[in-house]
Amino acid sequence: MRLTPSCLAAAAVVLCLCAVPSPAAAQSYPSKPIRLVVPFPAGGGTDFFARTVGAKMSETLGQPIVIDNRPGGSTIIGAENVKGSAPDGYTVLLGDLGTYALNPSLFKKLPYDPANDFAPVTLTGRFVLTIAVNPSVSNVNSVKDLIDAAKRDPRKIAYASPGTGSPHHLAMELFAKDAGVKLTHVPYKGAAPALQDLIGGQVAVMPVDIAAGMPHIKSGKIKVIGTATPAPVDALPGVPTIASAGLPGFEAWAWQGFAVPKGTPPEVIAKLREGYVQAIADPAVRTKLVEAGIEPLQSTPQEMASYVSAETSKWSKVIKDASITLD
Repeated sequence: MRLTPSCLAAAAVVLCLCAVPSPAAAQSYPSKPIRLVVPFPAGGGTDFFARTVGAKMSETLGQPIVIDNRPGGSTIIGAENVKGSAPDGYTVLLGDLGTYALNPSLFKKLPYDPANDFAPVTLTGRFVLTIAVNPSVSNVNSVKDLIDAAKRDPRKIAYASPGTGSPHHLAMELFAKDAGVKLTHVPYKGAAPALQDLIGGQVAVMPVDIAAGMPHIKSGKIKVIGTATPAPVDALPGVPTIASAGLPGFEAWAWQGFAVPKGTPPEVIAKLREGYVQAIADPAVRTKLVEAGIEPLQSTPQEMASYVSAETSKWSKVIKDASITLD
């Protein structure tokens, strides 16, 4: 049978309509397990957050949340995996500051575009960043001491970080820039080995997120001299902010958020977000996160998009000024 041009046009319209998720499909969401891609190894702070919140979301959404760890490549491996997934709400990315705001400036050829390949769902949490020292090998007892020492001997003070381009590294670059000092960066492959060398005295200073560092802070093996928060942190009584040491407005966080592939229906995004909001409203979940050094967050998709844009602008300047690249 020969198809006329009008028949072909009608068939194309039908195919297009079939490709668009129907309202009924959105209403039935979710009807199967949801895969939550974590672009970090199991056992870290992000993985802890995903498993803690994911377990509760399984209850609120009525379907299992399956954690899929896809570490590597500064979160690029996990982000690429989600980018290539169907926009149906069954694949979710728990990306971080690096995924959404740092990588576009750190890599000349990034295989995904945070703004065009993903749809934001909600901000999910942020980790308090601090400057910590090893009190057994360092005479630095305050942020002012650190600044004064760095001014006396430029680049003599070395600091460890979980890796080049990490939120921790960039927070210290911002600190050095605002304080007008020169420090020497010693990158490690992850927070754990960096912390071990800080505890062992191989390095004397490190930007530490309290989710990773709290056990060592409580034991006295490391000492926090300042927080990168706008106000003092309840979990660190008596510790002043870095801003109060003469760097007004200084603020840096390691934050995270949920995103889905671009084209995911707004109704599906709304249901996914609501399942998350209900999960973190549970007192037991919130307590568990806060005790681990994680501040739970929630936002609208629009608020998350605006925050990502602002953070991208802020950190792109830091990266450019410090000539940092991961290519």
